[in-house]
Amino acid sequence: MSEFVFLFRSNLEDRQRAMGTPERARESMQAWLGWIRGLEAKGHLKNPGQPLEPAGSVVAGKKKVVTDGPFIEIKDLVLGFNIIEARDLAEAVELAKGCPMLEGEGSVEVRPVAKL
Repeated sequence: MSEFVFLFRSNLEDRQRAMGTPERARESMQAWLGWIRGLEAKGHLKNPGQPLEPAGSVVAGKKKVVTDGPFIEIKDLVLGFNIIEARDLAEAVELAKGCPMLEGEGSVEVRPVAKL
């Protein structure tokens, strides 16, 4: 089995639609927990990861220039991640297709973890 990182991406508007009211937040969290529990039950969940706040900073270059978020230059934000075990990239992609974020404008970036 290989490890893959799922990076969950969306925009602030879609995040607000999904989490904007207590009822929507509850429904969204139930869908996420159901999907995560399914991955765990089938032995695919290596690390549940964490949700990320939309704000933050980027440190870049030799001069270590700091830019504050929420990174207006990009169309989407990384909102969280988890680590999955799958046979190969094709299986990891199939697992990602069950992500509740795909019901809105979100996406799941599937990245193999490099073996060092």
